[in-house]
Amino acid sequence: MHALWDVDAAALHSPALRERLAAAGATRVQVNVDDEPVAAAMRIPAGTTPIGAVVSVWVDSLDVAPAVTAALQPTAGSLAGWEVEERRPIDPPETWDGSRVDGLANIAVLRRPEDLSVEDWRHRWLVDHTPVAIATQGTFGYLQNVVVAPVTDLPDGVAPVAALVEELFPSAGITDIHAFYGSGGDDAELNDRITRLMTSVGRFGADRDLDLVPTSRYCYPL
Repeated sequence: MHALWDVDAAALHSPALRERLAAAGATRVQVNVDDEPVAAAMRIPAGTTPIGAVVSVWVDSLDVAPAVTAALQPTAGSLAGWEVEERRPIDPPETWDGSRVDGLANIAVLRRPEDLSVEDWRHRWLVDHTPVAIATQGTFGYLQNVVVAPVTDLPDGVAPVAALVEELFPSAGITDIHAFYGSGGDDAELNDRITRLMTSVGRFGADRDLDLVPTSRYCYPL
């Protein structure tokens, strides 16, 4: 997975990019880009410049990672990439034809607090938090990508990344907080869900030092 800053959104959808990725050894690509359909959504940048897109590329061998990065380089001012291990607590509907998924795809770029060991952090996130996240939000897709190792250097000012999480919400959730949390218009239920979620998030440090990137999701075969 690569995070991209100062993005050329048109280039991310171009046949030329897919040709370069296929030549590099990729088998499919998922483009998550902060574009017009999600313009009204909340975004949280960890640094001065927000992440504009996250591109996920499937490969048969990590030997091709440098070539994949080189293929993506013309689409952004800067980028950072990681080898990740994907977990899918909620499988989203996927059509690999380049069409936009009807929904808001939020990507959270997580960083592990220094006072938590890797083992504690992953347990609090993957074991303790996952059922809370599912129970308190109106998601129809939930993917957890645990960083195994970086495949690029980090741009200046970007802190090390521990994971990238993608959560898919109904399109109404872009502007309707009840749709986002699945609370059915009940304010008491909404407040309870927010409290439970944020308490759980705080236990593994995802309430700080994160990038939250609202995106549209597009899946392409290669």
